[in-house]
Amino acid sequence: MEKKLIDESRKYIMNTYNRFPIVLRKGRGMKVWSSDGKEYLDFVGGIAVNCLGHCHPKVVISLQKQAQRLLHVSNLYHIEPQIKLARLLIERSCADKAFFCNSGAEANEAAIKLVRKYAKDHGVSDKYEIITTHGSFHGRTLAALSASGQEKFQKGFEPLVPGFKHVPFNDIEALVKSITRHTCAVMLEPIQGEIGIKMPSEGYLKKVRKVCDDYNLLLILDEVQTGMGRTGKFFAYEHFDIEPDIITLAKGLGGGVAIGAMLAKEAVAQSFQPGTHASTFGGNPLACTAAITTIETLLEDGFILDNCNRMGKYLLKNLEKLKKDYPSVIAEIRGIGLMVGMELTKPCANIVTLVAEKGVLINCTSGNVLRFTPPLIVTEKEIDHLIEVLEDVFGGP
Repeated sequence: MEKKLIDESRKYIMNTYNRFPIVLRKGRGMKVWSSDGKEYLDFVGGIAVNCLGHCHPKVVISLQKQAQRLLHVSNLYHIEPQIKLARLLIERSCADKAFFCNSGAEANEAAIKLVRKYAKDHGVSDKYEIITTHGSFHGRTLAALSASGQEKFQKGFEPLVPGFKHVPFNDIEALVKSITRHTCAVMLEPIQGEIGIKMPSEGYLKKVRKVCDDYNLLLILDEVQTGMGRTGKFFAYEHFDIEPDIITLAKGLGGGVAIGAMLAKEAVAQSFQPGTHASTFGGNPLACTAAITTIETLLEDGFILDNCNRMGKYLLKNLEKLKKDYPSVIAEIRGIGLMVGMELTKPCANIVTLVAEKGVLINCTSGNVLRFTPPLIVTEKEIDHLIEVLEDVFGGP
């Protein structure tokens, strides 16, 4: 049965992913099952999407109830779940207004448009450039791809959208030198995810905020991967004692349902007026309901965020022990909360395959970094099992 499904997938679906020969059919909590009945422990979590685990009962029930009431109406009308979701996000953030879309790339596109419109609204017609960093990843649409600082994703899609400059991450001097009269904003991931969990150096983000203030630039923080409790705080920027002008969200926001959001401070948000930006499906009742339930569950008496912090430290500690045992294989361990990377001294694709064969799903990014983004409900026992499997694979022939 599984082979037949994989053959049909290859026949009918565009070949845009190097997919593993697994068809996942069911999930509960930290576990998923394939169509042939094999059980896996999931340390990928949909790449930081399933923050509450697979098919969290509260999310499932809220979706079932909402599906019986209203699936979709146009944004020409006010939408009750959208209003409630916006209030939850604004009350929990430094922002004042929300815009809803369907993905992280769309959220970043909205942010790119907003900062350019803001510059024009303030009488500076030639301010349009956005400074981003090498190693960044902001999405697959053409503008978000142009903003991303990784050539491997851009190859073949030239000419790219103009108006983006890339500087080294953690290099404040390079950032300052790149500013011109055309610069309108700086766009950063507070922690770079796709490049392999690259952390900001001490004080870097505070310095970026000061540079933006000194040069009258807007600061966009791409929290698509870092937001929604992934780092142990609701937003990653809370770790660094700064406030951005714009925050972009997706991935974990819907607890497994596709939804994106851009949050902005009032003075900036005013540049979006009727007709300037829109999204047909953005903020639809079903997706907003999933996001509301996800947020309420995440923040409920702090248990899940506390668990993320404790399990993140536990995972890092055990990976460091593994590094001591296999120094020729493991180069570095880095991360915060349950956003953790293990850089290897060799390509890691084969490691991922071997680990999957032993019933654990992990992810390889940037060629040689194992990325761990499990649901925030992961337990010590499940982490212990991951470490046992990694140790078995590293110590194998």
